[in-house]
Amino acid sequence: MKPFIFDVLYFLQQKNANFSEITFILPSKRAGTVLRSELSKIIHETIFSPNIISIEEFVEQLSNLKKIGNIELLFECYSAYCSITAAKEQEPFNVFSKWGQILLQDFNEIDRYLISNSKIFNYLKAIQDLNHWSTDINKTEFINNYLLFWDKLPKYYEEFSNKLLQKKVGYQGLIYRKAVENLDSYIEKNKTLKHVFLGFNALNSAEETIIKELLKNEMAEVYWDIDKHFMSNKLHDAALFTKEHKKNWSYYKTKPFTWITNNYCSKKNITSIGIPKNIGQAKQVGIILKELIKNNKDLKSTAIILGEESLLIPILNSIPKEITALNITMGLPLRSIPLASLYNKLFTLHKKTNTSFYYKDVISILSDQFIKPLFYDGEKNHAVTAIENINKNNITHLEYEQIKALINYNENVIASVFGSWNKTTQNAINSCLSIIYSIKKYLDKDKSNNLLALEYAYRFYLLFKELLRLNSLHNYINNIATLFEIYKELLSSETLDFKGEPLKGLQIMGMLESRVLDFETIIISSVNEGILPSGKSNNSFIPFDIKLENKLPTYKEKDAVYTYHFYRLLQRAKTAYILYNTETDALNSGEKSRFITQLELEAVHKINHKIVIPKTPTITEMTNEVEKNEAIIDCLVTLSNKGFSPSSLTNYIRNPIDFYNEKILNINTLNEVEETIAFNTLGTIIHNTLEDLYRPLQSQYLTVTVLNEMKKKIAQKVTHFFKEEYKQGNVTTGKNLIIFEIAKRYVLNFVNKELQSIKAGNTIKILHIETAEKILINIPDLKYPVYLKGKVDRVDEFNGINRVIDYKSGMVKQEHLTIENWDDITKDYKKYSKSFQILCYALMLSKKAAVSLPIEAGVISFKNLKSGFLKFTKKDNKNKSSLINSEILDAFEKELKKLIIEIYDTNVPFVEKVIETN
Repeated sequence: MKPFIFDVLYFLQQKNANFSEITFILPSKRAGTVLRSELSKIIHETIFSPNIISIEEFVEQLSNLKKIGNIELLFECYSAYCSITAAKEQEPFNVFSKWGQILLQDFNEIDRYLISNSKIFNYLKAIQDLNHWSTDINKTEFINNYLLFWDKLPKYYEEFSNKLLQKKVGYQGLIYRKAVENLDSYIEKNKTLKHVFLGFNALNSAEETIIKELLKNEMAEVYWDIDKHFMSNKLHDAALFTKEHKKNWSYYKTKPFTWITNNYCSKKNITSIGIPKNIGQAKQVGIILKELIKNNKDLKSTAIILGEESLLIPILNSIPKEITALNITMGLPLRSIPLASLYNKLFTLHKKTNTSFYYKDVISILSDQFIKPLFYDGEKNHAVTAIENINKNNITHLEYEQIKALINYNENVIASVFGSWNKTTQNAINSCLSIIYSIKKYLDKDKSNNLLALEYAYRFYLLFKELLRLNSLHNYINNIATLFEIYKELLSSETLDFKGEPLKGLQIMGMLESRVLDFETIIISSVNEGILPSGKSNNSFIPFDIKLENKLPTYKEKDAVYTYHFYRLLQRAKTAYILYNTETDALNSGEKSRFITQLELEAVHKINHKIVIPKTPTITEMTNEVEKNEAIIDCLVTLSNKGFSPSSLTNYIRNPIDFYNEKILNINTLNEVEETIAFNTLGTIIHNTLEDLYRPLQSQYLTVTVLNEMKKKIAQKVTHFFKEEYKQGNVTTGKNLIIFEIAKRYVLNFVNKELQSIKAGNTIKILHIETAEKILINIPDLKYPVYLKGKVDRVDEFNGINRVIDYKSGMVKQEHLTIENWDDITKDYKKYSKSFQILCYALMLSKKAAVSLPIEAGVISFKNLKSGFLKFTKKDNKNKSSLINSEILDAFEKELKKLIIEIYDTNVPFVEKVIETN
């Protein structure tokens, strides 16, 4: 089946048309490229190329106006607004830009459909007056301002239009209106020129006027692309506009209507496929393409039509590697480009008026894929070093000079990224440009592998250059917040356009780019309600009923446009894959498009339906398991020579895999900034404070006088150790101030508890503070020496009995220090880890003869200080004993040796345990 463009050219050739004298006018530039290619297939001699242009180019020529970009229009519109509105009533540019975009769209529609602006704006004003009619003569200031806005709309339009016309520029609607005004002059000057319009469907009033006038003066021919099946169906929206043209244009009262074809009902293989999520659709496109390659399908006549532009990148990543030639006829939205996220971070950082930067913002920027490489000097990355220092020193807020000192490399980039953007808007934009220059300089080092990234950088360079130009002309952007708003407006409307070979390989395009083009195989994505068609949306100041009254397009007409495009793609296609998202989420209903349902109900073609459920592997809960080999045993020998600590052994009891990661692989917990003081940091500060207060008292008895003097030092000592442990973290406000006060209160309460005990007649002698011990554990079954080491918080003598004390900042109860069966002490971490630790300390001190048996060993819990010294207790039947003698230590040592033998046993792997979180 021949493409529509070929059929038109062949038909013209049969009429002996002189192609060199024809101006071909098409809906898009892309169609013009295809027309040139098709023309070469039917012309076999040398001719002058015909003039081939898009409808927008043709209208621009007629109007003698140049189309300008959306952002420049916004600036011009604001300029018109300011010249009409009193200074005290003017809204700032960033507020105006929100509703100014809507105003521009309405101006555009009014002009494209040649509506009298005074008529429609007066109509709108009258409606608003009626809506706010009241018997109360004194309206509120808000209502008066609101009505004044509607009253000024005609003035805004006139001022805005005149400003543009003076500069010989315009938006699409104004260009169309001006083209119609110049049409008579154009016809007069070009009476012999022949125009061929082909592939049009929905026409605005200006387009319709131009074409009808050219037809009337026998200067044009029009070739419609509509199928008989749609024309004969009174209710089918695919032919809604074409039927109106055929019925209402006087030209067709006497002339034939070209063309009504009969292609749609020919045999087709149509498959609708429902897939969850957009990424599922992208993967399915890849699967379909592999099948086409396998079946030797010509990919040059295959097109992927994207219902949603956001699918472009996922689909590009899903294209099989066998496909080496493809052409993308659509733009990638700038907001989807990775570089956009960098500038979002930078604007978020700088729009705050603070002089310091939040550490997460700083780390996020330094870790960015475009910024991080700029601080690599060939040996080390200074950005990574800076991040490590921020985490290590607990810096939550950083000044510019502090960042500069931390990085200490490539000061120009530091100045552009973190320097003061708030001085002037121009300074901020220049900083954005400077960053692009630095990125380009880095990318140029390996240009062949960074071509796409360089395109990203160049597109953003153009964007910021345009912002700089416009702001220097108008000076409306006066702060970073406004600049950020305008930047985001640009991101949503601007695109990165791809360049390729339009006639080679697989074609990827949006629905509008497919106009007039025909493909044997089509793959259409996102055929969901709300996307194809887009459904109801009313982003306009003009109400629905006024649009109907003035024959302006509503959502109904817009849906009919997409109905035509959808069915026109199917007309000459042999194979069609229609993909839709089955997943319901915030942005998607998961409902297939009415187009698919309509295809089913029409029953012209058999629709093959498929619902794809992604194959997800059955995830069985697998415990992580590591067999012990010779290398691991060597690590264990090294570790045991240094000495097993009680905490490392309890870590093994808790989860052997954690022990393996920490002690064998040396994987430590990631050092991160503590915005709020962590519980372990609080514990360290309390431990260090008590050590510093009590160490001078070793070998001394505590007295009331000594303890009272100690209380005076508590605040100073706690402050000192907070600075030492929490580094540059702030403890003067918020939760940290509360935790700081808690630390002081914990220490004070402990000293007061000691005072009460002394006053009650008890004697306390400090024997050792933070004493470090290391002993050899004799295990005959092992050929390796095994040492046990640890640091005991405190050893004292209480009323003549030696006590081994371990401080705990968390909650500990007596039940955590009571044991019945010795077998349990190395099995249940949650219940017996505290008992295990203090018995390790007791064993080490006993073997070192640092204490005299029997002794007491236990915990002082700062969260349970009222319970005092919680003693280890061995429970036998109904008897309880808190005195630790040689029999107790021998029984414990036996269990300890069993545990160490298990750690070394090559037949017992490190197996991950499921840890209860509560």
